[in-house]
Amino acid sequence: MLKQKEVIGYLPDERPSTWKLLLYAIQQVIVMFPATVAVALITGFQVSTTIFASGLATICFILITRRQIPLYYGSSFSYLTAVAGLMSGQAVRDSISPQALIQLDAWSKGLTSVLPSEAISYAQFGIIMSGFISIGAGLLVRAFGSKAVEKILPASITGPVAMIIGLTLAGVALSDAAPKALAEGAKAGIANGPLIWLVSLATLLSTILFSRYLKGFLGQLPLLLGAAVGCAVAGILYLFGGTDLNLFREIPKEALAGSLWSAGPFAIPAFSLPKVSLAAVIAIMPIAIATIPESTAHIYQLDIYVNDLAKKKKAKKYNLAEKLHLNLIGDGIGDMISGFVGGPAGTNYGENISTMAITRVFSVPVLFAASIIAMVLAFFTPLVQGIYAIPQAVIGGLEIYLFGAIAAQGAAIMIDKKVDMFSPKNIAVIATIMVIGIGGQYAFGGNIPFGVDVPFFGSSIPCIAAAAIFGILLNLILSIGEKKNIQPEQDIAEANPQA
Repeated sequence: MLKQKEVIGYLPDERPSTWKLLLYAIQQVIVMFPATVAVALITGFQVSTTIFASGLATICFILITRRQIPLYYGSSFSYLTAVAGLMSGQAVRDSISPQALIQLDAWSKGLTSVLPSEAISYAQFGIIMSGFISIGAGLLVRAFGSKAVEKILPASITGPVAMIIGLTLAGVALSDAAPKALAEGAKAGIANGPLIWLVSLATLLSTILFSRYLKGFLGQLPLLLGAAVGCAVAGILYLFGGTDLNLFREIPKEALAGSLWSAGPFAIPAFSLPKVSLAAVIAIMPIAIATIPESTAHIYQLDIYVNDLAKKKKAKKYNLAEKLHLNLIGDGIGDMISGFVGGPAGTNYGENISTMAITRVFSVPVLFAASIIAMVLAFFTPLVQGIYAIPQAVIGGLEIYLFGAIAAQGAAIMIDKKVDMFSPKNIAVIATIMVIGIGGQYAFGGNIPFGVDVPFFGSSIPCIAAAAIFGILLNLILSIGEKKNIQPEQDIAEANPQA
């Protein structure tokens, strides 16, 4: 009689042995690391605080979801434009001290990679309040089912909002790919020359090739490997060209200035407390609507993977899709936790889901351990300093790919939900969101002027917030008197037939 082959893998409530657990946890940290760190470098938030916040928010997510959902919370790229728009707006500039304003201007010009803590504090309040969007969506799902969110935030809104988030960042990506500050300070031969582009293009192309052709665990690390290639090219230029071709950045003194305590290679991250700002709420809060479809898709995807393993192991069925409300509530509370300590807004990570699918390790204890490891790493100063030294051209190369991917995901949302592009209502909503968002960025630098004071803002409104709010209101107005299609409501099992 043939012996049945053992099924390898760990279900959410299973715990590997200690050494295996540590190795799996380190792998999850490596996977989440590139994107989480990239968000901090682009937004100007403290890198150490961002890493710590991702770990702390993940632990809270796991506890809030009753240790039933194996997801890792990391920083989201969706909020980049909102934060940049807030920082360039008059409301924050009028609220911070002269010294902080000098640092904010330096950040705007690319002369430093760290925002002043006073400015971050105002953004924190907007991030905390954005958590209520996800929490509200979770409560709606719990009360009325998964279709309730789609009625208020259909794909004709969430799709174009995601698209303009990516497209309005296109200028930032190309500017970082050939940094102005570096070009102005460099000597002839590298200023605006092909050598800067060599670094950014090497980063971009290698990242794309890695994401396309690498399989298994390495296939989940295209950002990390692409950045390594870019740094290697920059290192070769420095090796042969000396200081004239040195693209590596000086470590900003502001990076560790806010540490509560430091000794040798260790320092406590620069935590900051939020400050009330209605301008930050209106600028940042609407962006949360773009992360809800992504978070929802993740829980359905995870449900399929987990139950496939459970079936092979002849274990109980894990109804993760039925816990969508817990996932959304946990995501929102994760934003609040991250925002409270000084980290960017975030969402659960598809990279970590893919890694779990490849390794078949869906163990919640593994993700709990990964969170603790991330929090410990946030105290390690040499790691933080090394991150800040990454050439701006390398960051720019990654941004070209990442920001374009955000826009593509917006289109994917509309395709997946089969948005009727011949509907006058949908065309009106999509068209106005796209033009207000993109036009506001390129005509007015991200903040649409009104010539008169707007409550909570001053004389301008961030274009992404304006586009999202206008789209939601327009969709509600155009829905008045709309005939409902008599169609049976799809439940979670129908939406997830493979579970």
